[in-house]
Amino acid sequence: MSTTVLFDTPGPRARRRQLIGTVLGALVLLGLLAFVLARLNANGQLEGQRWAILFDTSTGVPQRLGEALLRTLQVAAVGMLFATLFGMLLAVGRLSDHRWVRIPVATVIEFFRAVPLLVLIFALYFVLPSYGIDLSAFAALTTGLVLYNSAVLAEIFRAGILSVDRGQREAGFAIGMRKTQVMTLILLPQAVRRMLPVLVAQLVVLLKDSSLGFIIGYFELLRQARSLVEFYNLGFGNTYTFQLYVGAALIYILVNVLLSWLARVVERRTRRSSKAAAAEDVELPADVQMGGGGGPA
Repeated sequence: MSTTVLFDTPGPRARRRQLIGTVLGALVLLGLLAFVLARLNANGQLEGQRWAILFDTSTGVPQRLGEALLRTLQVAAVGMLFATLFGMLLAVGRLSDHRWVRIPVATVIEFFRAVPLLVLIFALYFVLPSYGIDLSAFAALTTGLVLYNSAVLAEIFRAGILSVDRGQREAGFAIGMRKTQVMTLILLPQAVRRMLPVLVAQLVVLLKDSSLGFIIGYFELLRQARSLVEFYNLGFGNTYTFQLYVGAALIYILVNVLLSWLARVVERRTRRSSKAAAAEDVELPADVQMGGGGGPA
C-alpha cells in the first residue's frame, strides 16, 4: 500500500472541481483561439495563396529559410558542444578543494552569469576590434553563447554533483580511488543523468538565443525571415509578413521539439543502462583493484 506525503488524494468533490476547472479552462482557450482565427480570417491572413509562399520553391523562400536554419544549427551545435565542456570544467573547478582554483573559477562563473548575453555579444563584435581583435559575426555570436551558457551550465553541473549521495564519494575514496576518478567515474555520470532535463532546457534556450545574431548581421533564421519580409514588402506590402514570421517560428518550434524528444530518448536509454550496470559486477580499474590509487588528491 503506497502512501503520499506531500499530496493528499482528492476526494469526489475535489475531483469534480478539478474537472470543472479543466473544462472551463479548455473552453476559455478554445474561445481565445477561435477569436484569433476569426480576426486573422477577417484580415485575409488565412488565405492559401499567402501560405503557399513558404513551400513554393520558385520564390526561393524555402531555400533561404533552409540555409538560414543550417546557419542557426551550426551556431547552436558549436555553442552546445563548447558550453557543455567548459561548463563541466568550471563546475569541477568550483568544487575544488584548492582556494586558488575555486575562487577565480567562481568569479568567472558569476561574472558571465551576471552580464546580459546581448551586451556580451555587442562587446565581442563591436568593442574588441578597437583592441585589434576582429571577430566575424559567427565567431562573436558563438563565443557569446559559449561564455554565457557555460557559466549557467556550470551551476547546473555543480548542483547535480552535490545531489549525489555523499556516501558514494566516501566509498570511492575508501577503495583507493583518486579524486579525479571519483569525479569522472562516480559523480559526473550520475549528475548528468539527474540533471538531463535541466540541461536540455538550457540547451533549448541556447538554440533560441542564437536569434540574437540578428543584431550583428548574422543571417540566422530570424534575420533571414526579416530580410525576406523587407524584400516582399517592397512589391507586395505586408501581404506575406505574418506568414514569413510564423514560418520561422514553426521551424524553431520543430527543432526544439526534436531536441526535447532526443533528450527523452537518451534519458530512457541511460536509465536502462544504469539499471543493467547496477545488476552486473562492475570491474574497477587495475590500480583501484590493487589499492594502488592512493587517497584523494
